[in-house]
Amino acid sequence: MSDDMPTALDLPMVDPLPPATQKYFDICQEKLGMIPNVLRAYAFDIDKLNAFTAMYNDLMLGDSNLSKLEREMIAVAVSSVNKCFYCLVAHGAAVRELSGDPALGEAIAMNYKVAKLTEKQRAMLDFAVLLTKESASVEESHRQALRDVGFTDRDIWDIASVAGFFNMTNRVASATDMRPNPEYHAQAR
Repeated sequence: MSDDMPTALDLPMVDPLPPATQKYFDICQEKLGMIPNVLRAYAFDIDKLNAFTAMYNDLMLGDSNLSKLEREMIAVAVSSVNKCFYCLVAHGAAVRELSGDPALGEAIAMNYKVAKLTEKQRAMLDFAVLLTKESASVEESHRQALRDVGFTDRDIWDIASVAGFFNMTNRVASATDMRPNPEYHAQAR
């Protein structure tokens, strides 16, 4: 795989990018100092890129009782189970940045059970990991355990949706050998 390609697949970005996509990429460059490789990877097909970013932005940035940090914690716990290099690096950096605690991001990436978590966060990650490992085994007692620590049914939907999304993206990233931007490795350390 060449260093300038975000995946092992020969799927170059549309050139030129449509104006709206170019504007989005320019905003990423300005705010993040890079264009995340996941966006570059999807840019071979603008409809797929738009579908991916719409779902990501809704789940990770949209209205929810779950904080941005909690959503990123789910992304890292799920990605840890799936051993997704891209998502562990990129979302591990987000956990480090949002929490201000580099050890938290590392602990969740390695084994969330050793992380210093609240009872509520632990229940949330237990559910996300169960959904990742054995989705068919989820039953009412698992949902009730979330309610018992203060999550609403809408929160349970959001936890399941974030976990489900990252299970999908982990598999695409692994299948295509998607590589994280080098900048993520040094962030918030």
